[in-house]
Amino acid sequence: MKNVDQERGRLARAIKDPKHAGGPPALRPVLVTGGAGFIGSHLVERLLKEGKNVVVIDDLSTGSLDNLRAVRKNPRLRIIESKISGCKELPKLAANSEFIFHLAATVGVELVVKSALHVLESSFHETEILLRAAAKSSTPLLLTSTSEVYGKSAKAEFSEDDDLLIGPPGQSRWSYASAKLTDEFLALAYAREKNLPVIIARLFNTVGPRQTGRYGMVLPRFIAAAKKNEPLQVFGDGNQSRCFGFVHDVVEALVRLQNCGKARGEIFNIGGTEEVSILELAKLVVKTLDSKSKIKLIPYDKAYAPGFDDMRRRKPLVKKLERFVKFKPQTPLREIIRLTANQ
Repeated sequence: MKNVDQERGRLARAIKDPKHAGGPPALRPVLVTGGAGFIGSHLVERLLKEGKNVVVIDDLSTGSLDNLRAVRKNPRLRIIESKISGCKELPKLAANSEFIFHLAATVGVELVVKSALHVLESSFHETEILLRAAAKSSTPLLLTSTSEVYGKSAKAEFSEDDDLLIGPPGQSRWSYASAKLTDEFLALAYAREKNLPVIIARLFNTVGPRQTGRYGMVLPRFIAAAKKNEPLQVFGDGNQSRCFGFVHDVVEALVRLQNCGKARGEIFNIGGTEEVSILELAKLVVKTLDSKSKIKLIPYDKAYAPGFDDMRRRKPLVKKLERFVKFKPQTPLREIIRLTANQ
């Protein structure tokens, strides 16, 4: 036990300061902001499984340490409970890291609509600070963005080179899209002017175990209601359609992009391509879980606020992702529902 404890202590010191490693040279850690969140925690598990040292920065505003309970005692994991802007070690961490995954962000339409000021202030400010720190040592960074940046475009499928059509500023629903789009512009400006190796990943409705319906996420809401045989609330007419990507597929894509030198300076869509209306999704959840739940349509102005605007379709083209890293997320929707419900 003494030798095990000594090794754990050495690894912990090495993660905190790679120069302080008695023995073989320590692996430079991977820094994950938002690593206690839904997607971030799955990514952290994957990186640790690959033998990486990992440092997580998360203020736990929407994430939870429970998401990391399976790996919290891993000596190659260090968790810093802080905002990016409040982390005094950030310059050293960024300089010593092998790679940075920036996943820290506000999540969920409901939270976005209710807290637009928080969304705008935290997104740009925190991202700017992280990019500045990464640029000083040219540490490669992957910025997770969102399909929301495509805005009100009516295209059947979205490509990374499409024009973007954001709704009016009077509707706070579009604040998140604007904030993430600003993050993209900022990251690409750092890439051009500071030679920072940057990758941008636009995520489309990622779902899976550990995702909460607390902030309006549709699939966990439906599953929770179906398990209790309670009505599934579908907002609007239910004919708006989405594509859902399983979190393990998304993490696979993120890791492959990390390891792809040609991906730097590029934007990639990541998401499932099996399109389904929200009404059909509700029916599929009820059927898959053998639930007795009924489906109830709720007008948008009752669910959110008067004037709420939504996208009718949101389907990604993922040919660029396939071309660069030979991967296409493909877990079938029915299997996604089953895996998410069994968490």
